[in-house]
Amino acid sequence: MSRGDLTPELVHSSAWADGLVASSGIPVYDVPLVSVGGGLGSFTLVDVLRIRGVAASAMRVLSTSDTPWQTWEYLTRVSQLPSHERIRSDSGARPDNIWGFPSYAVQEAWQDRSVKPVLQVLTEPILADFYSPRAGMAIQSVRREADRIGYWEMLAKGQVRMVRKRLGGGYFTVLTPPAGSGPTKRVALRSRYVHLAVGYPGLKFLDDLQEFRQRTGERYRLVNAYEPHEHVYDQLRKRPGVVVVRGAGIVASRVLQRLMDDRERYGLQTQIVHLFRTYVTGAHGPHAFMRRKGGDGWAYQAFTMPKSAFGGQLKARFRKASPEERARLASLVAGTTTPRLARWQEQMGRARRGSWYHPMQAVVDRIEQAPDGRLVTHTHSAGSAPMPYVSDFIIDCTGLEADMPEHRVLDDLLRHGGARPNKAGRLQVGPNFEVLGAESGDGALYASGAAAASNHFLAVDSFLGLQTAALDIADDLAGRGFCKGLGPFRSVSQWLKWAGNRRLA
Repeated sequence: MSRGDLTPELVHSSAWADGLVASSGIPVYDVPLVSVGGGLGSFTLVDVLRIRGVAASAMRVLSTSDTPWQTWEYLTRVSQLPSHERIRSDSGARPDNIWGFPSYAVQEAWQDRSVKPVLQVLTEPILADFYSPRAGMAIQSVRREADRIGYWEMLAKGQVRMVRKRLGGGYFTVLTPPAGSGPTKRVALRSRYVHLAVGYPGLKFLDDLQEFRQRTGERYRLVNAYEPHEHVYDQLRKRPGVVVVRGAGIVASRVLQRLMDDRERYGLQTQIVHLFRTYVTGAHGPHAFMRRKGGDGWAYQAFTMPKSAFGGQLKARFRKASPEERARLASLVAGTTTPRLARWQEQMGRARRGSWYHPMQAVVDRIEQAPDGRLVTHTHSAGSAPMPYVSDFIIDCTGLEADMPEHRVLDDLLRHGGARPNKAGRLQVGPNFEVLGAESGDGALYASGAAAASNHFLAVDSFLGLQTAALDIADDLAGRGFCKGLGPFRSVSQWLKWAGNRRLA
């Protein structure tokens, strides 16, 4: 093994002494705080800390991404939410603006010289659909703020291999830089604080689709909505075809809208079979105060969680609840939903009346490939005979994989870092998002985003959720003397700097 790489002793040791790392030849760089991930979770934390007076030189963001919006932009684009389309987010949920003012609606009204976005916010959801910003607007605003806070000075490119406790307090974070960028294969960052915002490990396929794909290697006709699949729409423009859509969330609704838009725009003959495992026929919930709308197979909800989960009674109730009660509440208010938008409802109605959109409630037994290459989905449903559906393509819209063992850094943290899973299989974190069991002397390890789900805060995987975590982490760090508090005077002065786009020192 060459010098500058992990030794067997390092790999098998849960706590590292400075001398042990030095003997391996791995260069060590000191920085007070390291954020692992480099997506919007890392961005929101360093943004809050810069606003609270932390110098850019005191923080490093470790990432394989060139920008904090890179992964998010990719996922939204391939799941049929390009920059001009509207995302599922509230007007005041701005990753670039912890104050939420001016909101996206106000910004859009100013840019477009139109009062329509503001009127929509003022009349939602009674007289208008909930306002949502365009994806491109969110990216542009984050780019502006990244330039303002000096994000690029904090970014260090590379793949994080592991985070290990340091004897004496703090942590070592091992980074594999791009090949050829340095004299050693690895470098180590020694820090007092570490923040994990690593997102989802990868794609999540339904079991029958995963089994078929592994058995046949089929990746052209069977696709996940979160991977590039533009060829599906291209082929349907060239010749008539049948598509089976699986899933009932926001991504399924966006894929259906794309298929329907193309059919109407280009005069296509596409047939759509939509398979629901659970078919929602109307409003549902345990009682009148915990009920969401539904119909035609869909459960309707404007955002990923009820608004009270972000800053109301549900947020307070969830914070105080026991782990068992949290699991029960999460099962009630979470789940697969999509916004009920007027334009989309009209489009779905035309599709059903035209008999080219076929929603079905069914359980899929298996997938087979016909001699001509097309896919056969074998299903059964209560009270009817088994039914096969032959299609040119299957689009799986069931989501992303969040199991921690699938992520190398999180799995290593469970094995060697003292972290432990909660009842949902995510990291157990405290009220300030500190990972329980991973303490190291006077150091602290924090987590936000999907890895911290099902703890005291329900809506972690959202713009507002990432900001809530960042603010709570910053409060804890302020108590440890790492950053300043955010009182009224600092808050006002920093907002004025944000409004004037003044670069932070």
